[in-house]
Amino acid sequence: MQISTILLNLWEQSGFNLLQIENIIMIGVAVVFLVLAIKFNFEPLLLVPIAFGIILANLPGANLMLDTTGGELGAIGAEAVAGTHWYDSGVIRIIYVGVKSGLFPCLIFLGVGAMTDFGPLLSNPISLLLGAAAQLGVYAAFLIAIASGKFTPQEAASIAIIGGADGPTAIFLTSRLAPQILAPIALAAYSYMALIPIIQPPIMKLLTTEKERKVEMKQLRTVSKTEKIIFPVAVLIVCALLLPSVAPLLGMLMLGNLFRECGVVERLSDTAQNSLMNMVTILLGISVGATANGEDFLQLKTLLIIGLGLVAFSFSTAGGVLFGKLLYVVTGGKINPLIGAAGVSAVPMAARVAQNEGRKYNPTNFLLMHAMGPNVAGVIGSAVAAGFLLAAFGPGGIF
Repeated sequence: MQISTILLNLWEQSGFNLLQIENIIMIGVAVVFLVLAIKFNFEPLLLVPIAFGIILANLPGANLMLDTTGGELGAIGAEAVAGTHWYDSGVIRIIYVGVKSGLFPCLIFLGVGAMTDFGPLLSNPISLLLGAAAQLGVYAAFLIAIASGKFTPQEAASIAIIGGADGPTAIFLTSRLAPQILAPIALAAYSYMALIPIIQPPIMKLLTTEKERKVEMKQLRTVSKTEKIIFPVAVLIVCALLLPSVAPLLGMLMLGNLFRECGVVERLSDTAQNSLMNMVTILLGISVGATANGEDFLQLKTLLIIGLGLVAFSFSTAGGVLFGKLLYVVTGGKINPLIGAAGVSAVPMAARVAQNEGRKYNPTNFLLMHAMGPNVAGVIGSAVAAGFLLAAFGPGGIF
């Protein structure tokens, strides 16, 4: 065989020959995410693996997301390949089973629960209302998506949950209601979570006065260990009996928190917070990013989903801040409305943003612990909202 023929065959089989403009665009998006994560420190634990997953998915010929099972591993419209098995699929497609099944989101919630201190919420129960108000974007985005006529109720519900600013919850719900749009939902949810320091401050400033942003809040009361142990058990029982569909997420969240607070399983708590959380974050980030294949991702419907996700996120931030303004009036100026923005689920990012914004106008202000109350309430609120949407529009749902 001539050298020229060998080189020609090598070129024809190379990724350079198969590279499409869609792949180049998505690799460009991944590079932007890497810059945001590495240079500007925008949630690198999320954006670095997601961005790298996008690059892996857009390397033509690598077949890292190939599904030979006819869609059993999560590829929409895939055809089974005769004589192959599930383990012949692409390695990231196999990892993606953890996303598709809801396993990774539940394990993430276990770690989040183990890292979360519900003390600020228990110390100031009114935070629950702020967390609930910050779910406004979920329902606003759902109504807008339905009104557009471009989405089914199941797809609209999946888009709406982006407003909860909780990536695992968005993945869990979408994998059950509308798996065909899981890629843009997951990417939008995690991207907006990472961009909280950019998205939230303008909304917070627009909806509050300088006087309100300067409000100092009094020190929170000390919460007893008994309260902290009873809380996760009680919340799980009440919420799961009311909405059984919320049990997987909320159950793992509260189990992780019980590990943290009971004081007798330090090894389990440490594993959930560190080793397990880090491993699942890597696998979840890479597999979520790898769903963003340029050929499937760059469509008008995808762009609408990402746009509606931003609307949902913005409405949720506004809902929390506006309810904070109401509490400011009701309490005679004792509540700083900025902490309402922390009612979205992104822990502790949203709480840090509230703290930083408060310090800009009052350097002596310390809002972090006050903002953590609505922040952890938002975790519960987004899980409950997802449970309601699953009960409403899932298989055998009430609608």
